[in-house]
Amino acid sequence: MMNDRGKSDRSVVPRKSPNNVDAAASVAEAMEGRDLAKGNPRESNAFRLTLSRGDAHNVLQRVRRAARKDRKQRFTALLHHVYNVERLRDAYLAIKRDASEGVDGETWQHYGEDLDANIEDLSQRLKRGAYRAKPVKRAYIPKPDGRQRPIGVPTLEDKIVQRSVVEVLSAIYEEDFVGFSYGFRPGRSQHQALDALATGIKRSQLNWVLDADIRGFFDTVDHGWLVKFIEHRIGDQRVVRLIQKWLNAGVLENGIRTVNEVGTVQGGSISPLLANIYLHYVFDLWIRQWRTTQTNGDVIVVRYADDIIVGFQHRAAAERFLTDLRDRFATFGLALHPDKTRIVPFGPRAWRQWRVGRGKPGTFDFLGFTHISGTTRAGWYGLQRKTIRARWHSKLREVKTELQRRGHEPIPEQGRYLGSVLIGHYRYYGVPTNSDRLSAFRYHIKRLWMRVLKRRSQRSKITWSRMDRYDRWLPRARICHPWPEERFDVTT
Repeated sequence: MMNDRGKSDRSVVPRKSPNNVDAAASVAEAMEGRDLAKGNPRESNAFRLTLSRGDAHNVLQRVRRAARKDRKQRFTALLHHVYNVERLRDAYLAIKRDASEGVDGETWQHYGEDLDANIEDLSQRLKRGAYRAKPVKRAYIPKPDGRQRPIGVPTLEDKIVQRSVVEVLSAIYEEDFVGFSYGFRPGRSQHQALDALATGIKRSQLNWVLDADIRGFFDTVDHGWLVKFIEHRIGDQRVVRLIQKWLNAGVLENGIRTVNEVGTVQGGSISPLLANIYLHYVFDLWIRQWRTTQTNGDVIVVRYADDIIVGFQHRAAAERFLTDLRDRFATFGLALHPDKTRIVPFGPRAWRQWRVGRGKPGTFDFLGFTHISGTTRAGWYGLQRKTIRARWHSKLREVKTELQRRGHEPIPEQGRYLGSVLIGHYRYYGVPTNSDRLSAFRYHIKRLWMRVLKRRSQRSKITWSRMDRYDRWLPRARICHPWPEERFDVTT
């Protein structure tokens, strides 16, 4: 693999990443010492940026260049970028029009009826410090395993300001974040993380994989540590206080407001960035140092938000790393899930041992795919990625419920709905080696549709041969993504 400078390295890091090892080490040292997070900012280490009322987007290039030039620099004048009227208006327009309203009941449409006045008023409140964050409304969304995931729904103005803050802070932190971090970053996607992992598995001496699961990450982020990490780069206390307002706003559920000293509520625009900042200091910089000092074998790392996969050449290194990781996380209020965190044999050597009857290789799940040490058509080792069965069945249950609701709609309308479901499924899960799961998904969609059509009449004569006439509504399974190493080489 290539490191951030384009030289040989043991992790999956895109060559175009602006990060470098020396810069990461200096930030790590500052984090461990935490001297920059206390007291007044040092004049020699502070950067004040002023600008004219020009293009709100282009002006952030100056912030990026300053962040890239000095990775120890602290930015002490950022709030005027946040309350910039143009940026706030763009943040409003980026919000989904049908998004759920927060505790104040304000909707996108109603707020936009007098948009200019509302944005100007919001800008002035931010400028003079009169802006107040409101509690988030508790909501629940289903998880693939059938459980409910709690999320928070901020008010519309909180969403606008959070988006503005994220845009400004991303100009700084995108110069700091490491190459193997992919979650919720501009220009990066889940499939890029999957490509990096697959390429790392193929091109390194990988024999063991640590599938690390952080127990309740978003519920256990320590506010004190998070603020200290932010203050390493952000010297503008007005921006820091904005973030603290959101952290301390609390959650409103059934009329009861609760405030915790730990955790960031999922659902707000600011939560993914805060999660990346926290894990950047707690995990990313630490593992970059660990892999160069604690082992001489290959190590690959891919992180998407709080989903972490680490591959090792030697089992002893994997076990030592797991012990060190538990200690590291405990220092910052995090813990690994004891049942979901595991070290599994994986890769060509595990596959060869299985071929001679010495034990079956393990599997692990990452970003919707089960990764398997499989066999190619030519009889060689090959990485296989299959749709996770729990995700597969969860989506079928969702389609079944929706089809029952649409039971008496005309067949063309039902067909267009099912076609959109299949196209969306193919676009994400349509990777090489997964064609059998795609075809099976289409078959079961067709089977569910047939059952719903049969129930429309007690004298229904729907048969499989008649269902074949409706195939025009159900696109055939197709692979939408190239082989991972091909795309990874192009994008990096």
